[in-house]
Amino acid sequence: MKAPDTATIELRHVRKAFGTVDVIHDLDLKVEGGEFVVFVGPSGCGKSTLLRMIAGLEEVTDGDILIAGRDVTDVDPAKRGIAMVFQSYALYPHMTVRENLAFGLEIAKTPAAEIERQVKVAADILKIGSLLDRRPGQLSGGQRQRVAIGRAIVRKPLVFLFDEPLSNLDAELRVSMRVEIARLHRELGNTMIYVTHDQTEAMTLADRIVILRDGRIEQTGTPREVYEDPSNLFVAGFIGSPRMNIIDAVYLAGNRLRAGGIEMALDKPVLQAKEKEPIKLGIRPEHLSPGGRRDDALPAHVDFAEYLGSTQYLHCSLASGESITVEQRERIDVSSGDEVWLNFNIQSLRLFSPSGERLR
Repeated sequence: MKAPDTATIELRHVRKAFGTVDVIHDLDLKVEGGEFVVFVGPSGCGKSTLLRMIAGLEEVTDGDILIAGRDVTDVDPAKRGIAMVFQSYALYPHMTVRENLAFGLEIAKTPAAEIERQVKVAADILKIGSLLDRRPGQLSGGQRQRVAIGRAIVRKPLVFLFDEPLSNLDAELRVSMRVEIARLHRELGNTMIYVTHDQTEAMTLADRIVILRDGRIEQTGTPREVYEDPSNLFVAGFIGSPRMNIIDAVYLAGNRLRAGGIEMALDKPVLQAKEKEPIKLGIRPEHLSPGGRRDDALPAHVDFAEYLGSTQYLHCSLASGESITVEQRERIDVSSGDEVWLNFNIQSLRLFSPSGERLR
């Protein structure tokens, strides 16, 4: 049931306004055929609006949307070659699972034998064959979401669109459904766009992540690229759980930096920074390690030690009064109330201007 062709999606100077308020600003994006792209960002950033524009459920104020090279900006949603899976499942409660899966095909006047074949294939892919005679009210949340995905599969779309499909599920079900959706993408090979506010979903599912803020793209890249090489302060602080530590710093002469109550030597100059200029220093929690006293280590007080089995999070205060989080996987005995010295590799530091531009 693999799609015979994969469809590119292109957004060209797309803008969306509600009255006088722009919610999507002159946005350009290309999704390659067969790619799994995740839109992520804070609430109100425009990610669901953008998805609904691609689906044809929201009108485009300006710009063009192309699917498989065809301009679909003003094309009816049913004729765009897309299938959408919603957060609310959107199943017909009075119909059985079999009837829900078959409904769209029946409307399209598909022959009965072909409907039966496609329903069976979708049920086998999603392992819901034993549920075909049940109604949605007799299913768990995870089973309902499988049926909603199955209803999309039987339409054989060029593109799958997912609008926060797992947000109604509990934590354990979300994990298993992430695995199922990743497997589905591998088996079908369709182009998929997935909207979520959950960073774990974005990092584990995406070939490429699109990070949005206020209707604009802040960065696109692989999960590794946006995590390890954030393009600005917003991305650095948004991607990662726990988030990147951001503390105030001052750039000094001789490629030195003052931050967290100490001075440190950088491995190379920061050409965009001026002497005595305030900047922002970012460092991931896993790049900090409590250890013995050293001149280039950050002195810190452990306010709270959060033990989670294989990982311990240390929530600390620096001499400057700023808060910092340490992700500790080594078996080091550190407790709330301890004084520690936080060691780090200078190359793990990320530097930003006060306005958020990446400096290093």
